Amino acid sequence: MPTVIRMTRAEALMRRAELLRETGLSYERLRQQAEVHALTMDQLLVWHTIEGLDYLLADQ
Repeated sequence: MPTVIRMTRAEALMRRAELLRETGLSYERLRQQAEVHALTMDQLLVWHTIEGLDYLLADQ
């Protein structure tokens, strides 16, 4: 059974910023590296999480 995490829009934005800080990369650099498959496994997991947050944030 999937896990559901509830958070406000503000919390989602803060989490997104926190994830980017943890990678040490800008969003643009992370995206570029994802496009050429040049991310570590940890960075790839962060990228997928950010993509998910962006999807949810766009819907609000």
